[in-house]
Amino acid sequence: MLKRYLNLKRGNARQIFFTYMAVIAAYVILQLMITAGVLSSLMRSMLVPICAYMVMAISLNLVVGVLGELSLGHAGFMSIGAFSGVSAAIILQGVLPYAPLRLAAAIIIGALFAAVAGFLIGIPVLRLKGDYLAIVTLAFGEIIKNIFNNFYMGIDSEGISMSMLTDKTRLLEGGRLIIAGPMGIGGIQKLSTFTAGFILTMVALVIVFNLVNSRSGRAFMAIRDDRIAAESVGMNITRYKMMAFVTSAALAGAAGCLFAMNYSTIVANKFDFNTSILVLVFVVLGGQGNMLGSIIAAAALTILPEKLRQFADYRMLLYAVVLIAVMLCKNNESVGEFVRRFAPRFLRSGRKEGKENG
Repeated sequence: MLKRYLNLKRGNARQIFFTYMAVIAAYVILQLMITAGVLSSLMRSMLVPICAYMVMAISLNLVVGVLGELSLGHAGFMSIGAFSGVSAAIILQGVLPYAPLRLAAAIIIGALFAAVAGFLIGIPVLRLKGDYLAIVTLAFGEIIKNIFNNFYMGIDSEGISMSMLTDKTRLLEGGRLIIAGPMGIGGIQKLSTFTAGFILTMVALVIVFNLVNSRSGRAFMAIRDDRIAAESVGMNITRYKMMAFVTSAALAGAAGCLFAMNYSTIVANKFDFNTSILVLVFVVLGGQGNMLGSIIAAAALTILPEKLRQFADYRMLLYAVVLIAVMLCKNNESVGEFVRRFAPRFLRSGRKEGKENG
């Protein structure tokens, strides 16, 4: 991994290093604020969800920003990771009493289930492109939500029981109904911590940066820039799209597990179409292919609605106005010149990187 980074162009390596350092610096500063008692209880409660949304933004940016495909069902993978990971944590409670180890096992299981779902969905879906791919992934997200709304699973001395539509698990005395259809999962032990969220964010960055700066990553960008040209030189388009899709799904599943284990109750309706759109907004606002931008957008847009809560009647209106203003400023040349005046070196390196990748 280190050798790969050493072989990168200076601008690209600088941007990756800056992203890592920014995330580490933010973690250290926030930990110091928590220790000093400066951070409010509201902000402390939002740290884990922010980390989960950061991982979601990074994972979706791999598909939307690097591969160039529009996916609108990312919340579906998040829900698979949430329900499978939390269920695994409950089942493993007696086997792994140490909370951090159980959380790590739950996140890995959630990521694996989401990756398998990504692979199975990707077989028919990834032969599509453009609007067709977006519509099918949107349908997939809604299907997953409705499956969990009608799914029941429990555990007793005889093992695991499952049923659909109605509760037919017939658990023995002492058994526990884990997934209760539209009621979701209740009585969750809150295992997620800010440190676990930071570690998962760093792992996601390492995975995505290594993939993007590998031979496969160059293939992703070739497919994004000109699919026909890439196919004409012998690239297996479906294989590379599947690789990006499965990796993105696995990271979304891990984020879903981290997110779910920060609450005592989780329901399928939390992972609806609006969540998928929210994550897509993180990617677009932060910049397609720009991982640091996605991280900053995820943090800012998670905090902003809460900070505007005091303006209850106008909160979402103000939120929408801020989004529109930021997008207009991003595409305004005079604003760009103003920013470049204060950060010439960083932006110059970003432009060089864009030319090299293009």
